[in-house]
Amino acid sequence: MIVYKQFTFDAAHFLPYVPEGHKCRSLHGHTYHLTVFVSGPIQDIVGWVTDFSEIKAACQPEIDRLDHSCLNRIPGLENPTAENVACWLWRQFRDKIPGLQRIELKETPTSGVIYEGE
Repeated sequence: MIVYKQFTFDAAHFLPYVPEGHKCRSLHGHTYHLTVFVSGPIQDIVGWVTDFSEIKAACQPEIDRLDHSCLNRIPGLENPTAENVACWLWRQFRDKIPGLQRIELKETPTSGVIYEGE
């Protein structure tokens, strides 16, 4: 069984390594939509895979760290492409969320990444 919890956060960034003149080289912002997927068996007594509040408790401090920030100023996110942000989030969550299976991060309603770990 796979369960998921969704989050949103707003953040600014710029991509320092794209070519001059590319619109993403300038400072701009996004409303990011993050979905965290956790897999495991349904626990017999309680009837769930995990408590959604436990997923939230593990994720929220890092979401709060990114929310309304300039991602380029976060250590490890100096080149905050959607791919690099997803990898960074995975590293923050992997030891805190048993059964972490996948992270989906949308930068816009039509663009995003899926990361399933290293």
